[in-house]
Amino acid sequence: AYGGYKKDAPDALRLGGIAKRLVAAVKKYDKSRPTTAGLAGVAMSNETEYPGALDITGYNYTESKYQSDHLKYPKRVIYGSENRHDMEAWLAVKNNAHIFGQFLWTGIDYLGESGAWPSRGFYSGLVDFAGVIKPRGYFRQSLWSDKPMIFAGTYISRRERELSMDAWPIWNYDQGQTVKVVVYTNAAKARLELNGKVVGEVKDYDAKTGIIGWDIPYAAGKLEAVGLSADNKEVSRFAITSSKQPAALVISQNNSTIDKQKGVAQVLLHVVDENGLPVILSDNNITCKISGPGILLGLEAGNNSDMTDYTDNVQRAYHGQLLAYIQATGETGPVTITFSSPWIKSVETTIEVK
Repeated sequence: AYGGYKKDAPDALRLGGIAKRLVAAVKKYDKSRPTTAGLAGVAMSNETEYPGALDITGYNYTESKYQSDHLKYPKRVIYGSENRHDMEAWLAVKNNAHIFGQFLWTGIDYLGESGAWPSRGFYSGLVDFAGVIKPRGYFRQSLWSDKPMIFAGTYISRRERELSMDAWPIWNYDQGQTVKVVVYTNAAKARLELNGKVVGEVKDYDAKTGIIGWDIPYAAGKLEAVGLSADNKEVSRFAITSSKQPAALVISQNNSTIDKQKGVAQVLLHVVDENGLPVILSDNNITCKISGPGILLGLEAGNNSDMTDYTDNVQRAYHGQLLAYIQATGETGPVTITFSSPWIKSVETTIEVK
């Protein structure tokens, strides 16, 4: 990537000629679809024939050029081909009718492009390594969904105005501790209730941040975010309940059958307390054992900083969950999977291989 800064690097004007040849090659086989590319350097590309060779022009980030380039190149069809997750990046699309949409970098966490150790991948996705939606995924849902929705998360913040799109639904703190509660919703308003009593006054949706926030003292129990319509009618509700110590493992998602020809099942496991409530803060060490015509491909908890071997049969939970990948070995019959962790109740499930 840094080779482009060499003094003897090829002239950037070549981009136009190369783009024209590539477009011609594509249209030789398919004229029914428009061609596009993501411009990694919009300002530089505008000095070449590169954008003009495309039917649709993608801008990587560079939202600041949306308005000025629309005026300068009124016939250019522009979209965000690679963008950040924050509200500012989305408003650049929402507030400019000539921008038809955006692609986020990235939709799902992936191995590679890791940061400082310990880090095994890029962790900015809406969905984690285990395919579980992260808080910022619900933040984006609040921006995009037509169906009423609301999600709440919490964290300790010393900055009063800090509103995070990465707040996990945790309600376990020290008694009386000031906690930041944020809500992602497409409702017109929202309020907070704790154990049936209002603890966060009704606040209007903030069109600038997309987040509604309160600072409240912690007390154990059931915290609920209530989405309200413009005329104060309830349209959505989300609850977080204080959990106790880990007591058991439970399975919330499972494939009942898989094909014998290397079919793969995903088994999603949660750590819960004595009342069956998820223990989001748990990181229990969990062991997976299999009997029957299946093998364990790997365990994935979604923790970017966990550098252990994910093909091993032992893995720590992350945010109270763990995903197991089970593959058929070619024979038919039941595969029994057992999950266990010290001092808590184990769980067993069966998958039929056909």
